Amino acid sequence: MSVEQRSADNAPGSASKGSGLKKIVAASMVGTVVEWYEFFLYATAATLVFGKYFFPATGNELDGIIQAFITYAVGFVARPLGGIVFGQIGDKLGRKPTLQLTIVIVGVATFLMGCLPGFADIGYAAPALLVALRFIQGFALGGEWGGAVLLVAEHSPNSKRAFWSSWPQAAVPVGNLLATLVLFIMSTTLSPEAFLGWGWRVAFWLSAVIVFVGYYIRTHVTEAPIFLEAKALVEKEQAVSYGVFEVVRKYPKGILQAMGLRFAENIMYYLVVSFAIVYLKSVHKYDTSSLLLALLIAHVIHFLIIPQIGRLADNIGRKPVYLIGAITGAAWPFFAFPMFDTRNAVMIVLAVTIGLCLHAFMYAGQPAIMAELFPTRMRYSGVSLGSQVTSIFAGSLAPLLATQWLKDTGSWVPTAIYLVIACAITVVAVLSLEETKGIALEDVDKADAAREGLLPASSR
Repeated sequence: MSVEQRSADNAPGSASKGSGLKKIVAASMVGTVVEWYEFFLYATAATLVFGKYFFPATGNELDGIIQAFITYAVGFVARPLGGIVFGQIGDKLGRKPTLQLTIVIVGVATFLMGCLPGFADIGYAAPALLVALRFIQGFALGGEWGGAVLLVAEHSPNSKRAFWSSWPQAAVPVGNLLATLVLFIMSTTLSPEAFLGWGWRVAFWLSAVIVFVGYYIRTHVTEAPIFLEAKALVEKEQAVSYGVFEVVRKYPKGILQAMGLRFAENIMYYLVVSFAIVYLKSVHKYDTSSLLLALLIAHVIHFLIIPQIGRLADNIGRKPVYLIGAITGAAWPFFAFPMFDTRNAVMIVLAVTIGLCLHAFMYAGQPAIMAELFPTRMRYSGVSLGSQVTSIFAGSLAPLLATQWLKDTGSWVPTAIYLVIACAITVVAVLSLEETKGIALEDVDKADAAREGLLPASSR
């Protein structure tokens, strides 16, 4: 197939990739909403509930929150392992069966979290069981993100890949929105004692319902033609390999670039949605329901803006959009925390919302950029490895370190400096990229095949 023919096939409205694209996007989004509802439910509950329920009292509420964030970090440690395992499965068997499996695993682990007894009931066995389930949850989620965004990216037309693949990203704030909404309803309708005793469990049990919905929708999607071609090539040419070990060996630069892109974005997100709650609750004793309401508003705006920034990345390029997010993100804490200190509800909502909007400039185009870094035969592994390994050093530690610094110094300034350094690292990663706006994924595969001394399967 000629390059010109591929370009025609990838044009907006083409049958090869355009047909059924909205269905693919919906399937990817619904599953992602389910997965991240459960993951962020844990993050919010770790801040509001787990520190008191699963750990012994020390007289300082920050100690319990720090311990809860340590268990939260376990999920991030598990995510690269999940990325390796499910990346290998996804590159060999396909994106669809992998995504069906991950959603079930996360759902079961989250439901069981809602059944756990507390420290007062079984002592240290309570946090031990929580850690075990958290590990399982993070393991499955490590394979979820790469598959969800690639399912869309590989079906998308070249000229609109960032826009369409940003929709699974937009599903993340929807999942967070649902988790926050459920907790908000529970916290406003129940007494503090009832909420801490059993109300929080309802949100975890609800995951069983939405898992069935997400699984059902994912049974009705198809693999992208480009993946089927790559799979056929791997099966036909024994010299051509796939998966984790191959991508580490052949594309180490791409993995490092993906890690650099992810670094500041991941840190900033968890500072905005997790540490901001800790700061407002511990320093200013701000009301739990008011905090959750502020997050609800911010998540709605985050959801709305992500696809528009994805569209912008298609129009002006991946690099300039990402640089806007990395540079302005470094400035966020220097005006956000003074806004928090006003204790004014409008200022607090505005600070959180601005933080998520700046974050979206990095987040929206991320799937398209990472998909364009790797050939199809190892794309799932490369994207999962590059994004999930970073989470160990970024998102998992960010709220934990920020809370510890707040305890030690009573100040948000160390956290602000931390984010500035993270953003500088991401800026370097962005500058190292080649601009890939509008590139055909078939041409990425063609360049990879040329490195291997082979022709693409479509040319045979």
